[in-house]
Formats: sequence, structure tokens, C-alpha cells
Amino acid sequence: MWTGKYVRSPLVRSLFVNMWYRCCPDLLGESVRPLFVQSHLDSGTKAFLKRSVEKSGWLFTQLYHSFVSTVLSPVVSRTSINGSVVVPSCHVFSVSGFWRDSWTSEPGMEVWTEPRPENIHLPLCLCRAVMLRVLGIDEWQQTGFHYDVISCLNLLDRCNDPLHLLRDIKKSLVPNTGRLILAAVLPFQPYVEVGGQWQRPKEHLKIKGKTWEEQVTNLSNEVFRRVGFEVEAVTRLPYLCEGDMYNDYYVLDDAVFVLKASEDKGPV
Repeated sequence: MWTGKYVRSPLVRSLFVNMWYRCCPDLLGESVRPLFVQSHLDSGTKAFLKRSVEKSGWLFTQLYHSFVSTVLSPVVSRTSINGSVVVPSCHVFSVSGFWRDSWTSEPGMEVWTEPRPENIHLPLCLCRAVMLRVLGIDEWQQTGFHYDVISCLNLLDRCNDPLHLLRDIKKSLVPNTGRLILAAVLPFQPYVEVGGQWQRPKEHLKIKGKTWEEQVTNLSNEVFRRVGFEVEAVTRLPYLCEGDMYNDYYVLDDAVFVLKASEDKGPV
């Protein structure tokens, strides 16, 4: 994980931020290399970083967050504390920039669901309409409804049954035109939180490769194909989280994929 303090030199700051988007195409597999899309720092990400720097300087807010986390941590999971009390904002991509770059068509309706009620503000499913619905984690795939776009952002490494989740998503997409936008933190280190303890998931995905590029290739050619998906595009983006009194923000390396169902249907 990267951590960030405010860098005054524009040149140094630019070099530091550009590393978040850096990819060596020659290290990608031949089938993945032409699918890579180079991303850059956009206005939405700049705004998020600015807000994070400002909030890290709110002394009383940061002291309150630190106090609450310390008091509740023996009896409440870290995920629940962050979701319902501290609520740090996270950022993967700016929606306007994402659609503008023509990765996919802009949808209308949003259907939100999350494994934990306190995190319900994070969207998972998007479909065409002009209304908002909130569905439970075991409900969205049982409605018989098909979605134009489903986003699954940084869930695979915190999911007990990641392959089962991907198969459910595939069955829930509109045939032929439905797309999955999936973000995965790399290097891939899967854990789930149970009773405040971090454990290996029941279904442990072993992603081969040491570099970002090698793991992207393995995900594309092995994991996604296993459940009947193929990659249309992939990019590298920073997964940003608001910081605290010690760091302005925290950064993980994300691979963001646009996936479609394979023509051979694949296993279900």
C-alpha cells in the first residue's frame, strides 16, 4: 500500500502520481496487450486528493475517528467501524471520465447492494431506467432482472466465494450486450473478516505472477475464462482511500477490467 503526504514540488508530485498509472505492455500476455488502455490523472481524482489532504488536517475529526476506532475495535469488526462510524471515502475512477473515455455506454438507473448494510452507499449494479432501488446482497441476483452494467469494485479479494459471485454476475447480465466492470487490487491477497478476525476465504483464488502485468494476464486468461468471461479492456488505476492524521491518503494498485460473456458461454 502506498501512503501519501503532501508533496510541494509539482515535478516530484507529477512523477509520484504517474507511477499509479504505469504499465509495461511488454510484460502483458499477447492476448491482453492490445486490450490495455492507458489512463491518466483526471479532474475527479484531483478533486478527491485535494479533499483528502484537507480532511487529514481536521485535527478534531481525526482525533475522534482514532478514539472511536480504538474503543470499538475489541468488539466491532474493522469493516463495520469504517462503514458505519468513521466512513472514509474511497475512489477508483471518476464516473464522468470513465464514460467519456468510451469504455462502455452510460447507464441510467443504479441498483445498490453491499455485503454489509453500513456500506450500502457503494454501488454494485447499474441498469437502464430512471429510478433507484436498494437490494440485499442475496437479493439482486434472485429478481429475474437483467442488468446492462454491473460494477464489482474491489470485492474479489474480500469475498468467500469469488467464482460463485462471478457466475451470478454473468447470469444477471443482459445477454450479448451486458458488461461487467471489475476492479481488483493487485497483488491479489484474499482475506475475509469473520468476527473481527481476518481469514482465508473458503474459495481461495490463487493468482499467478509477481508483477501487476503478470497477474492481470493470469486473471484474464485463467480466472475470467473459467467462469465464461472475456476481457474487452483493462487499465491500471489507483484505489484511493481518505487518510488520517498520519497520512493524507492511502493508495493501492487496481486493475480495472471491462468484461463480457464469452461467445462459447463458458461454465455456469
